[in-house]
Amino acid sequence: MSTFFLARAMQRRSFFRAAGATLATSTLVLAGCKDDEEPATPVVNNVIAFNGFDTTTRQPIDDGVLNYAYLLEQLEAAFYQKVVASPPADLLPGELAYLTDLRDHELIHREYLKALLGSKAYDVSLAAPLEFNFSSLTLTTRVGVWTAARQLEDIGVAAYNGAGKLLVVTSNLLALGKLASVEARHAALVHEILQSDSFASTVGADGLDDAKTPTEVIELIKSFLPVEVSVAALPTT
Repeated sequence: MSTFFLARAMQRRSFFRAAGATLATSTLVLAGCKDDEEPATPVVNNVIAFNGFDTTTRQPIDDGVLNYAYLLEQLEAAFYQKVVASPPADLLPGELAYLTDLRDHELIHREYLKALLGSKAYDVSLAAPLEFNFSSLTLTTRVGVWTAARQLEDIGVAAYNGAGKLLVVTSNLLALGKLASVEARHAALVHEILQSDSFASTVGADGLDDAKTPTEVIELIKSFLPVEVSVAALPTT
């Protein structure tokens, strides 16, 4: 057991050294490309509207979809940060390390999308960072934390599955694809921790996973959001 966790710790350190270097480089390059652009997502009367469209290039629509994904990654990162900062006392050996890994992945995802969007990021327009509300979740017990993680990870996977087809720019699709595959690994891990051999329980009889529209996803997470979010302007197909 100790050898297993030592190996995991070494792999984790190696991964984050590489990921950190890659992210730092990407941030400089991507942010530099968008410094002079205006935010694509207005915040009016405490409502964030992921909108803006161009029927020819649809690039602003891509920006709206990327901002939608950015919001989801902010939500997941905030959740794991809260759990890791105050973990339940009944976590099993090694589980805090898993939760820390998940937090670090989500932080990388959040910063990756922030760099990709540059000045088009919706929170450029916010006076202060969003403070998500997790009061509806039970975060004082092991089962409560992992159940909440399963809920958020399953929503994240379904959200990416539903968002990919809305993008037009190939590089944006590739960017989300890299994140979606990691989110699916997260979901499988969380399912397995809660119940052995349940890692593929969300896969349908057709061999495919669930996909949800932005409207469906926002409805599922709205209790966590401190502001209203509108995705009505985003395409559905």
